[in-house]
Amino acid sequence: MNEIYLQSAEFVDSDSEAVKLFTQKIIGNTEDHIERAVKLYYAVRDGFSYDPYHIDLSREALKASSLLKRNSGYCVEKACLLAASARVAGIPSRLGFARVRNHIATEKLEKILKTDVMVFHGYTEFFLNDKWLKATPAFNKSLCEKLNVTPLEFDGKGDSVFQSYNIEGNKFMEYLHDYGIFNDVPRDLFISELKIHYPHMFEGKILEA
Repeated sequence: MNEIYLQSAEFVDSDSEAVKLFTQKIIGNTEDHIERAVKLYYAVRDGFSYDPYHIDLSREALKASSLLKRNSGYCVEKACLLAASARVAGIPSRLGFARVRNHIATEKLEKILKTDVMVFHGYTEFFLNDKWLKATPAFNKSLCEKLNVTPLEFDGKGDSVFQSYNIEGNKFMEYLHDYGIFNDVPRDLFISELKIHYPHMFEGKILEA
């Protein structure tokens, strides 16, 4: 049933040599799948800083292997790499996407988006101990500390999803819409949603499909 979630895809390109090398470097001789998933989660969460200001929608840029050429990426790219590396490690993985409201979005980001709603925020799901677990590697630890938010931890036994509140108890993330679960990045749906919610970014050539 989960065979498809172990296979390489266009964007979750787990057959990439770069992804294979990255995965092996992180998991080393670890054989336990939970330990492997945890190691990969932290490697992606903190090894690539969260950057929502440089989004490339080209087919090549959306590949997991492309993120390995940089030290930063946005949520979809980081979730894609985590899923790809998990498949290399023998862990069934898939992608989930949601529309969320960021209550403490930076002034710079809100000015660009013209809203505090983030469309198509991505996360990864692992199949561990006969159940699917959510793992959200978007926000690196240093960024969370800057935003006064507790970093999302993942122990391979429970879900790791966006923080609803920051350390002071103020709202941080609010889920508005669930797009569902996918084997690979649904690029056409991703772009169509961006065009619906951020049309000015395409009109001004900030984003190009």
